[in-house]
Amino acid sequence: MLRRAVCAVLEPAAQGLALCGGRAGRPLHCLARAAADGLGRRLEFPSQLDDLAPTMLKKNYRDLEAISKTDVVVQRLLSLEMASHKEKLQLKTSLLVEKVRRSPNDVGSTEVQIAILTAKIRNYQDHLQIHRKDKTNKRYMLLAIDRRKKLLKYLRRTRYEVFENVCAQLGIQYTFPPEYYRKATRRWAAKKALCIKVFEEMKRIRAAERQKRKAAAAEKAQSISREVSEGTPV
Repeated sequence: MLRRAVCAVLEPAAQGLALCGGRAGRPLHCLARAAADGLGRRLEFPSQLDDLAPTMLKKNYRDLEAISKTDVVVQRLLSLEMASHKEKLQLKTSLLVEKVRRSPNDVGSTEVQIAILTAKIRNYQDHLQIHRKDKTNKRYMLLAIDRRKKLLKYLRRTRYEVFENVCAQLGIQYTFPPEYYRKATRRWAAKKALCIKVFEEMKRIRAAERQKRKAAAAEKAQSISREVSEGTPV
């Protein structure tokens, strides 16, 4: 029964095949993007790979001059029309990196790291639109977002103009983190007062130890200078 229900839901997508390139035999996770809801309306999830034309070459063959002289069939095999999702993501990442990199040899600057993390985050978002209960990839996405937020904060503090350019080129909307807020309970207030008391006591003890070490060092230096001034007996 479950298999029949799934086939009935995916049948309009299998007939249209608009989102999957018009080929039969594609996997069901590709047809899920064109699935219909309970009311018969087609659900379409936007992806960051939609702006990549099928005629574009793969990342490893873009800069080769001999590609233009090869056969049309070979060019089609090396294009994104026959590429996997991983190869399309590599090309998309390289396009984002080219927008913000400092030089052609730049592979590890802050801007490049932000571009790579942006491509990963959007790929996780595309995946979670279909697989909403995938908690593992959701955790990876949150870790990537946190890492990118730290890099953006550092870039905003050090080079604000570059920060604005990166946000504009990559389409990132930077928002300030919310202020820390915690409800003051009686237990929290007592714990905070105890921590402050312990901190002040340790601060007083360490200051006394530093004074003792300074006094001992000064006394040792005075005794050495006294022996040098008096001279050693023959």
